[in-house]
Formats: sequence, structure tokens, C-alpha cells
Amino acid sequence: MVPCVIFEDEHLLVVNKPPGWNTHAPSPHAGEGIYDWFRHREPRWAPLAILHRLDKETSGVLVFGKTPVANRSLTHQFTDHSIRKRYLLLTDRPVSRESWTLSTKLARAGSRYASVPKGREGESAETRFTVVSRSKERTQICAEPLTGRTHQIRVHAAESGIPVLGDTLYGGSPFARVCLHAESITVMHPAEHRRHTFSAPADFEVEGRWALRAACIDPAETNAYRLIHGAADGWPGWQVDRLGDYLLSQSEAGLEPQHAAELERLLRQLDLRGAYHKQLSRQVRRTAPGDACPGLVQGEPAPDRFTILENGLHYELSFTEGYSVGLFLDQRDNRKRLLSGHVAAGFPALISNREPQSLEILNAFSYTCAFSVCAAKGGARVTSLDLSRKYLDWGRRNFDLNGLASEAHDFIYGEAFDWMKRLHKKGRLFDTVILDPPTFSQSKQSGVFRAEKDYGELVRAAVSLLRTEGVLLTSSNAAQWDCSAFLGGVREAVDAAGRRVIREHYQPQPPDFPITRLAPAHLKTAWWVVG
Repeated sequence: MVPCVIFEDEHLLVVNKPPGWNTHAPSPHAGEGIYDWFRHREPRWAPLAILHRLDKETSGVLVFGKTPVANRSLTHQFTDHSIRKRYLLLTDRPVSRESWTLSTKLARAGSRYASVPKGREGESAETRFTVVSRSKERTQICAEPLTGRTHQIRVHAAESGIPVLGDTLYGGSPFARVCLHAESITVMHPAEHRRHTFSAPADFEVEGRWALRAACIDPAETNAYRLIHGAADGWPGWQVDRLGDYLLSQSEAGLEPQHAAELERLLRQLDLRGAYHKQLSRQVRRTAPGDACPGLVQGEPAPDRFTILENGLHYELSFTEGYSVGLFLDQRDNRKRLLSGHVAAGFPALISNREPQSLEILNAFSYTCAFSVCAAKGGARVTSLDLSRKYLDWGRRNFDLNGLASEAHDFIYGEAFDWMKRLHKKGRLFDTVILDPPTFSQSKQSGVFRAEKDYGELVRAAVSLLRTEGVLLTSSNAAQWDCSAFLGGVREAVDAAGRRVIREHYQPQPPDFPITRLAPAHLKTAWWVVG
């Protein structure tokens, strides 16, 4: 169960959207909205339809249709205004009335909306306001929109002299979030033909980043995720990951006092054992492994090896093995796709019409074999290829942690280009090939590899090992590489290999790695069906 799901049946999916998450992606390569994230997560959610929206910073109840019957019914109900919606807002301005209704016409005015004078063109909007509670500093108000216009409540609140707390676009006082919450929605069920009210309580005090993580991460299934993603979460240049019972802090500088104080708070709040800090370096390969390891800064030390939980699977991590701890958290959702066999809405299942036991997958830069574990748990036979024996051994331990017989799978020590050529000569073919190379690497056989320069050659080698209509997973965390250039380069390489792209799905980094103007995307991933 996804934590933010309020209700689900054959026809409806109802969720409690956290603040800071778009209803849908604002552009093709932006972070997923909550609609996109659900739609591509499970086959049963692939038919989801957007029937109403909430602003990015507004939290609360959001209803999606799952069937044509539901879509027709809800569309009709929204059109004839028979659906009842109740919002709660906070304001810090004095409120002299107990209830009132505002009816105007709204039109866009730059980045905002505003009521227009009588006689001017605009969309009719009507909102009923009722005071719910008062305190010395704030008043909580119920807002019932009798129409459904963009920014309607925010505009009418501001024009009533009570701008929403945190809504600086419409004159509200600065606050950690926009204090507007869709508390409930009442609809006629499309199949049962009786009215249902779905509700979620407002909590304006919880931090937006906590609400976002709590909405999409089930702690019973996953205890490793990003807690603070730099500027996107209000901490420029600083990242913090939860790794089971420990925190890993990362920045290019040493730990600042305000960072240390926040780590201490997080340790208490999450009841964790210790916090480590890693100073990020642009000269990783010139740094001795011991010097590159994260250092303990608070709490008790972790054992040399400890395990975390992700999507119900266990992985071994370590703070003593150099720069990397053993798992890249931003690939969590892609690993789940290998585990479940479902890539995205409209994308063929990985196992297609074949038995999963006959599915063969090549993980070309396997590192500690996390992708391989998911593919094997999903029933495939996996070949894991890596330039490090140490990491392959680590991968075998990950297989063992999850009850997988590592001897039933292949672990190949060697350089990726060299071994892909060997496998091609032997006539080996795979149903799926995974390419998640480091941005920069160096080997004796192939020399220097730089993702932006050499990725095309890597793709050409990989597609020579793909069965017809096989699936290619391509990924890169080269932050400066433009997404369109990355995708275009993969397409060109597939064409150059004499193959063709039948279908593609671009997958941005998961919601706990939010993408904003201040924190652009670093991870680019695409799934391809290659003919």
C-alpha cells in the first residue's frame, strides 16, 4: 500500500496529496507529478485519468478515475457542480466576519489570477467562507468553492483581506508552506450510485519535505531514502540520506553548525543510532579509499556491514569501503520496475508472453548487483558484469540476503566493452540489458570512458546483445548532460546499430529527489523497446 492512498476500488483512486508535489508533470522531462507517479507504478493504475487538480503547494484529497464509467460520471458531476469540496485555510490577518460568499469573474494576470471588473471577460467563480476556529495569531477558515477555477480560493481569500498564510504570490505572510488543504470531497460513486465523502485531516505544521516522503514511502517496505535534497528542500549544497538506522550527510564543505544541529534533530525525531558525513570531492580517483569514507559525526558507529530495506528487499551497506556506500537511492523506483516487471503505462511488461524463469537479463555495470537482485527476485536469470571483484562478491552477499541462489546466476569480472564483444561473438542474446555506467571510468582494455562522449558506443554494443523487441535500460547521472541530448544520443546509437526504437519511456528521479529550478535533475533514465 502506498501511504497516501485514502480509498481504492475498481473505479476510483483517492489520495491525500502532500504539499510541494504537482498533480501532473509540468513538462516532459520534469519530475513526475503524483498522477504520473501512480500511473507508471502499477498496472492497475495505468488507466488513471485526471478529473480535477490541486495546485502544487496545496495539499489534500485528490480523486482519479480508473475506468471509462468513472471518468464519464465524475466529469459530468464536476461540470454540473454537484461535487462538494471543502478546503481549510489558515490566515494570520484579522477576520471580522463569521461567514461570507464572494462571487466574481477570474482571469489570468501574468503568473497570477485576479477578479475582473463587471463587463470584462472572465470565468465565473464563487466561494463560500466560514470561520472554523480562532486563536491569538491565526484563524482557520473553511472555504467551499461552488465553482472550480484555477487559484479560485487563493484569489478570493486575498480579495477578502485574508490571504492564505504562506501564499506570498497573493500577499500572504511567508511561512514554510501554503496553508491551504483540500479536506474533503463528496461525489456520487459512479457504480454504486450513492454519495461518498473522502477526507484527510489538515496538518499545516508538518514540514513539506516530511509530508512528501511520508506520502510515497512505506516504512514497512523501505527504510532507505533521501531526507534532504539540497536547495529543493531548503538546504542548498547539502544532502542527507536515511540508510536504515543511520544518516549519511553529504556536502562539498565540512559540516556546518546548522547542519550538525539538524542532524541531531533528525536522529531524535527518527530514533536512529548515528550520523555520518561525507565531504564530496571532484577528485575522487585521486583520494585514498580510507580518506574517501564517510566519518562518524554523531551517535554510535555503524558496524562494518549493515543492512537496509528497500521495496521489501535487503541490501548490505558499508561506511568503510570508500566513497560509495553500496546503493544508489535515486534508482529505487527503477529497481522496483525490474522486481515487478511493470515499467510504465503503455510499456510492455518485461516478461511479455514468456515465462519469467526463461527471461535473461544482463546488468553491464552491476556494482553491488542491486538491479540484479530485483531482476532475479522477479524470476529472471541474471548475468552481472563488473570491473571489480570486490563489488561482485558484495553482490553475491546481496543475493544471499534475499534468499536467492547466487550459483543459479552468472557473475562476470571484467571490463564491459570487452565482455559485451565476447558475448556477442558467442551469440548470447538477452531480453533486457541494463546500462547504468559511472559518469567517468578508466580500464586497461578500453581506456577512459566519459558518459557524454562514449555512451553511444556503449549503446551500440548493448543492442547487439538484445533480442528482437528486447528492453534496454539506459541511465546516466552526468548532471551537466542535457536530457534531450542524452535521449537523442541513445536513439542515434540504436539507429547506427541497425536497430529501431519501438517504444520509449523516460523516467525522472523519484519524488524524494525533487526537481526544482534551484535543484535541477541529475539523473536521466529511459527504458526502450528495441526492434
